[in-house]
Amino acid sequence: MNMVILAAQVGRSRHHNDPKYSGCFECCIKCLGGIPYASLIATILLYAGVALFCGCGHEALSGTVNILQTYFEMARTAGDTLDVFTMIDIFKYVIYGIAAAFFVYGILLMVEGFFTTGAIKDLYGDFKITTCGRCVSAWFIMLTYLFMLAWLGVTAFTSLPVYMYFNLWTICRNTTLVEGANLCLDLRQFGIVTIGEEKKICTVSENFLRMCESTELNMTFHLFIVALAGAGAAVIAMVHYLMVLSANWAYVKDACRMQKYEDIKSKEEQELHDIHSTRSKERLNAYT
Repeated sequence: MNMVILAAQVGRSRHHNDPKYSGCFECCIKCLGGIPYASLIATILLYAGVALFCGCGHEALSGTVNILQTYFEMARTAGDTLDVFTMIDIFKYVIYGIAAAFFVYGILLMVEGFFTTGAIKDLYGDFKITTCGRCVSAWFIMLTYLFMLAWLGVTAFTSLPVYMYFNLWTICRNTTLVEGANLCLDLRQFGIVTIGEEKKICTVSENFLRMCESTELNMTFHLFIVALAGAGAAVIAMVHYLMVLSANWAYVKDACRMQKYEDIKSKEEQELHDIHSTRSKERLNAYT
């Protein structure tokens, strides 16, 4: 056993002293140093939040349609009338757009993070990074701030169905706890139907009992909760992106100033060198 351990240590020492393995190790360290870990964490959080919001939100909307049609006995309006089912279809298409847009936006932010790291800066030079990166970082800061406000609105809007289903779930729970309670839920209270339509369900009806006993109500309620959590995670990701982009912008701004300082310093040193060379030649000529 000791001979095997000794042989393994000798092999590792040989690989460590080998220039080929040393070069690979340095290359791996350089690649790992060029990864924007802060942007990577924010991107993972953004993708997770958007996936939860879009996936669970889409399924929760489908469950809402089934509940309205099965237990509240609502039907789609013929023609181009804007009813609740048409609004749900619009929300589904909005979810598709959000998923595609923020998938692309996360990739763009990751690319921006790569181009403001030290490894890319050493590869392409300070001037190119500071010229392009400063404008790009400022643009992404403004765009991310607007997206953060948009996600705050989405989070507030997603809390509305959570509140509605919580009321419905509470009515079901109170019915099982208190015998003989006659509670009703009117959809006109939430603006789902017009005032002229009377679409309410009471605890004494058979549809209400079947709805409370079904797993569809409980599943839809929890899907909306998860969608709300996903929207909150997207807000946190946007705030994280704002901090990362602000730090990158400050870094690029300082790099630009440092580049200007280095240019002025090198120019002055070159002028002093030229003056010193000229004086040395004049002294040499005068001596000869």
